[in-house]
Amino acid sequence: QVQLVESGGGLVQAGGSLRLSCAASGSIFVISAMGWYRQAPGKQRELVATITRGGSTNYADSVKGRFTISRDNAENTVYLQMNSLKPEDTAAYYCNAEATTLQYRSFRRGYWGQGTQVTVSS
Repeated sequence: QVQLVESGGGLVQAGGSLRLSCAASGSIFVISAMGWYRQAPGKQRELVATITRGGSTNYADSVKGRFTISRDNAENTVYLQMNSLKPEDTAAYYCNAEATTLQYRSFRRGYWGQGTQVTVSS
């Protein structure tokens, strides 16, 4: 199995910055795409940003120009640098990774972290 552990959330004022980290561990064979999603109270979980193993990125329109996703393949870690934060960015942020394991090298599935809370005050 693959475990994902997020860190870096917290309380910040509007206009501030936070950097989220997500480290993957376990019986990893290959991690392909990684990404960040968020879920605000009473809303559905939505995509924030994704990054392929080769470094190609995709962002939600609401965060383009403010958030930057990056990854360290050697460390199986993905980051989300969040700048110019707005109150509407308040949500629980979840890390996602598509991975194959040492036991099932041809079967890729998605894994989720437990989430880290980001709260932006106005």
